[in-house]
Amino acid sequence: MRLITRARSIIDGQYGNPKGWLGSFIGEKMVRQHRIETVWTIKQLHLQKDENVLEIGCGAGYAMKLLLSTLNVDKVIGLDLSKTLIQSATIRNKKEINNERAQVVFGNVHNLPFKDNKFSKVVSIHSIYFWDDLALAVAEIHRVLTPDGSVVITLCNGKKGEMWEGINTMIHYKLIPLMEEANFQEVKLVTGPLSRQYQTVSVSGKKL
Repeated sequence: MRLITRARSIIDGQYGNPKGWLGSFIGEKMVRQHRIETVWTIKQLHLQKDENVLEIGCGAGYAMKLLLSTLNVDKVIGLDLSKTLIQSATIRNKKEINNERAQVVFGNVHNLPFKDNKFSKVVSIHSIYFWDDLALAVAEIHRVLTPDGSVVITLCNGKKGEMWEGINTMIHYKLIPLMEEANFQEVKLVTGPLSRQYQTVSVSGKKL
Protein backbone atom coordinates (compact mmCIF):
# COMPACT_ATOMS: atom_id res chain seq x y z
CA MET A 1 0.00 0.00 0.00
CA ARG A 2 2.86 2.37 0.81
CA LEU A 3 4.41 1.63 -2.57
CA ILE A 4 1.16 2.54 -4.37
CA THR A 5 0.81 5.73 -2.34
CA ARG A 6 4.41 6.70 -3.11
CA ALA A 7 3.93 5.99 -6.82
CA ARG A 8 0.84 8.19 -6.92
CA SER A 9 2.72 10.95 -5.10
CA ILE A 10 5.56 10.81 -7.63
CA ILE A 11 3.15 10.95 -10.58
CA ASP A 12 1.11 13.81 -9.04
CA GLY A 13 4.35 15.74 -8.47
CA GLN A 14 5.16 15.50 -12.17
CA TYR A 15 2.20 17.66 -13.19
CA GLY A 16 3.71 20.85 -11.77
CA ASN A 17 7.15 20.39 -13.35
CA PRO A 18 7.46 17.21 -15.45
CA LYS A 19 10.96 15.76 -15.64
CA GLY A 20 12.68 12.92 -17.49
CA TRP A 21 11.00 10.08 -19.34
CA LEU A 22 8.07 10.08 -16.93
CA GLY A 23 7.65 13.80 -17.46
CA SER A 24 7.55 13.30 -21.23
CA PHE A 25 4.85 10.66 -20.77
CA ILE A 26 2.85 12.96 -18.50
CA GLY A 27 3.17 15.76 -21.06
CA GLU A 28 1.69 13.63 -23.84
CA LYS A 29 -0.99 12.37 -21.47
CA MET A 30 -2.00 15.97 -20.76
CA VAL A 31 -2.21 16.65 -24.51
CA ARG A 32 -4.76 13.84 -24.86
CA GLN A 33 -6.65 14.76 -21.71
CA HIS A 34 -6.98 18.47 -22.46
CA ARG A 35 -7.89 18.47 -26.17
CA ILE A 36 -11.49 19.59 -25.60
CA GLU A 37 -10.69 22.60 -23.41
CA THR A 38 -7.66 23.53 -25.50
CA VAL A 39 -9.76 23.85 -28.67
CA TRP A 40 -12.45 25.73 -26.72
CA THR A 41 -9.91 28.12 -25.16
CA ILE A 42 -8.41 29.06 -28.52
CA LYS A 43 -11.90 30.00 -29.71
CA GLN A 44 -12.21 32.30 -26.67
CA LEU A 45 -9.19 34.29 -27.90
CA HIS A 46 -11.17 35.62 -30.89
CA LEU A 47 -8.00 35.80 -32.96
CA GLN A 48 -7.62 38.67 -35.38
CA LYS A 49 -5.03 39.40 -38.08
CA ASP A 50 -1.30 39.32 -37.17
CA GLU A 51 -1.71 38.15 -33.58
CA ASN A 52 1.39 37.74 -31.43
CA VAL A 53 0.51 35.13 -28.80
CA LEU A 54 2.15 34.04 -25.54
CA GLU A 55 1.13 30.75 -23.97
CA ILE A 56 2.04 30.45 -20.30
CA GLY A 57 2.56 26.81 -19.36
CA CYS A 58 2.79 25.56 -22.93
CA GLY A 59 3.49 21.98 -21.86
CA ALA A 60 4.18 19.66 -24.79
CA GLY A 61 3.15 22.33 -27.30
CA TYR A 62 -0.26 21.14 -28.50
CA ALA A 63 -2.03 24.50 -28.08
CA MET A 64 0.92 26.18 -29.79
CA LYS A 65 0.48 23.88 -32.77
CA LEU A 66 -3.23 24.67 -33.01
CA LEU A 67 -2.55 28.40 -32.74
CA LEU A 68 0.12 28.22 -35.44
CA SER A 69 -2.33 26.51 -37.78
CA THR A 70 -4.47 29.67 -37.65
CA LEU A 71 -3.76 32.14 -40.45
CA ASN A 72 -4.46 35.11 -38.15
CA VAL A 73 -1.49 34.23 -35.93
CA ASP A 74 1.83 35.83 -36.80
CA LYS A 75 3.93 34.28 -34.01
CA VAL A 76 3.49 32.10 -30.91
CA ILE A 77 5.86 31.93 -27.96
CA GLY A 78 5.40 29.12 -25.46
CA LEU A 79 6.78 29.47 -21.94
CA ASP A 80 7.23 26.64 -19.45
CA LEU A 81 9.16 25.74 -16.30
CA SER A 82 9.73 22.15 -17.43
CA LYS A 83 12.81 21.68 -19.59
CA THR A 84 11.48 18.22 -20.46
CA LEU A 85 8.26 19.65 -21.87
CA ILE A 86 10.12 22.47 -23.61
CA GLN A 87 11.91 19.75 -25.55
CA SER A 88 8.57 18.08 -26.38
CA ALA A 89 7.04 21.39 -27.49
CA THR A 90 10.10 22.11 -29.62
CA ILE A 91 9.80 18.76 -31.41
CA ARG A 92 6.05 19.19 -31.93
CA ASN A 93 6.50 22.67 -33.43
CA LYS A 94 9.88 22.22 -35.10
CA LYS A 95 8.75 23.35 -38.55
CA GLU A 96 7.31 26.66 -37.35
CA ILE A 97 10.28 27.25 -35.04
CA ASN A 98 12.56 26.86 -38.06
CA ASN A 99 10.31 29.31 -39.93
CA GLU A 100 10.64 31.75 -36.98
CA ARG A 101 6.88 31.74 -36.36
CA ALA A 102 7.33 29.95 -33.03
CA GLN A 103 9.65 29.94 -30.05
CA VAL A 104 9.75 27.95 -26.82
CA VAL A 105 11.21 29.65 -23.76
CA PHE A 106 12.15 28.49 -20.27
CA GLY A 107 10.65 30.87 -17.75
CA ASN A 108 8.29 31.71 -14.90
CA VAL A 109 4.98 33.58 -14.95
CA HIS A 110 6.18 35.67 -11.99
CA ASN A 111 9.06 37.13 -14.01
CA LEU A 112 8.17 36.95 -17.69
CA PRO A 113 11.35 37.33 -19.79
CA PHE A 114 9.75 39.71 -22.29
CA LYS A 115 9.54 43.44 -22.94
CA ASP A 116 6.49 45.51 -22.09
CA ASN A 117 3.58 45.61 -24.56
CA LYS A 118 4.82 42.65 -26.61
CA PHE A 119 1.83 40.29 -27.03
CA SER A 120 -1.64 40.91 -28.41
CA LYS A 121 -2.92 37.75 -26.71
CA VAL A 122 -1.87 35.78 -23.62
CA VAL A 123 -3.33 32.37 -22.92
CA SER A 124 -2.93 29.85 -20.12
CA ILE A 125 -4.55 26.43 -19.90
CA HIS A 126 -4.41 24.51 -16.60
CA SER A 127 -1.26 26.22 -15.33
CA ILE A 128 -2.75 28.70 -12.84
CA TYR A 129 -2.88 26.00 -10.16
CA PHE A 130 0.92 26.24 -9.94
CA TRP A 131 1.23 30.04 -9.74
CA ASP A 132 2.64 30.83 -6.29
CA ASP A 133 2.04 34.59 -6.40
CA LEU A 134 -1.22 35.34 -8.20
CA ALA A 135 -0.93 39.12 -7.86
CA LEU A 136 2.54 39.17 -9.39
CA ALA A 137 1.48 36.83 -12.18
CA VAL A 138 -1.50 39.04 -13.09
CA ALA A 139 0.71 42.13 -13.05
CA GLU A 140 3.27 40.48 -15.33
CA ILE A 141 0.58 39.38 -17.80
CA HIS A 142 -0.78 42.93 -17.89
CA ARG A 143 2.73 44.31 -18.45
CA VAL A 144 3.54 42.18 -21.50
CA LEU A 145 0.17 42.69 -23.21
CA THR A 146 -0.23 45.37 -25.85
CA PRO A 147 -2.93 48.00 -25.41
CA ASP A 148 -6.20 46.36 -26.50
CA GLY A 149 -4.55 42.97 -25.90
CA SER A 150 -6.40 40.31 -23.94
CA VAL A 151 -5.80 37.28 -21.75
CA VAL A 152 -7.73 34.03 -21.35
CA ILE A 153 -6.97 31.78 -18.37
CA THR A 154 -8.60 28.35 -18.48
CA LEU A 155 -8.99 25.98 -15.53
CA CYS A 156 -11.41 23.48 -14.00
CA ASN A 157 -13.62 24.38 -11.06
CA GLY A 158 -15.53 21.16 -10.46
CA LYS A 159 -16.20 17.55 -11.42
CA LYS A 160 -19.33 15.44 -11.88
CA GLY A 161 -21.56 18.37 -10.92
CA GLU A 162 -19.68 19.08 -7.68
CA MET A 163 -18.12 22.54 -7.51
CA TRP A 164 -14.69 22.89 -5.88
CA GLU A 165 -14.98 25.48 -3.14
CA GLY A 166 -11.26 26.29 -2.99
CA ILE A 167 -10.91 26.93 -6.73
CA ASN A 168 -14.11 28.95 -6.93
CA THR A 169 -13.07 31.05 -3.95
CA MET A 170 -9.76 31.73 -5.68
CA ILE A 171 -11.53 32.76 -8.89
CA HIS A 172 -14.11 35.07 -7.35
CA TYR A 173 -12.18 36.54 -4.42
CA LYS A 174 -8.60 36.58 -5.72
CA LEU A 175 -8.18 36.24 -9.48
CA ILE A 176 -11.04 38.44 -10.70
CA PRO A 177 -10.43 41.22 -8.11
CA LEU A 178 -6.68 41.16 -8.86
CA MET A 179 -7.35 41.51 -12.57
CA GLU A 180 -9.66 44.44 -11.97
CA GLU A 181 -7.10 46.06 -9.66
CA ALA A 182 -4.48 45.64 -12.40
CA ASN A 183 -6.79 47.67 -14.70
CA PHE A 184 -8.00 44.81 -16.86
CA GLN A 185 -11.33 45.71 -18.41
CA GLU A 186 -14.29 43.49 -19.31
CA VAL A 187 -13.18 40.84 -16.81
CA LYS A 188 -15.53 37.89 -17.01
CA LEU A 189 -15.97 34.26 -16.07
CA VAL A 190 -17.22 31.97 -18.86
CA THR A 191 -18.40 28.40 -18.37
CA GLY A 192 -17.04 26.00 -20.96
CA PRO A 193 -17.41 22.34 -21.87
CA LEU A 194 -17.16 19.26 -19.71
CA SER A 195 -13.90 17.43 -20.27
CA ARG A 196 -13.63 13.96 -18.74
CA GLN A 197 -16.50 15.09 -16.43
CA TYR A 198 -14.42 18.07 -15.27
CA GLN A 199 -16.10 21.47 -15.58
CA THR A 200 -14.04 23.89 -17.67
CA VAL A 201 -14.20 27.65 -17.13
CA SER A 202 -12.17 30.63 -18.29
CA VAL A 203 -11.43 34.03 -16.85
CA SER A 204 -10.63 36.70 -19.41
CA GLY A 205 -9.85 40.39 -19.50
CA LYS A 206 -8.68 43.16 -21.79
CA LYS A 207 -5.90 45.70 -21.36
CA LEU A 208 -6.78 49.26 -22.41
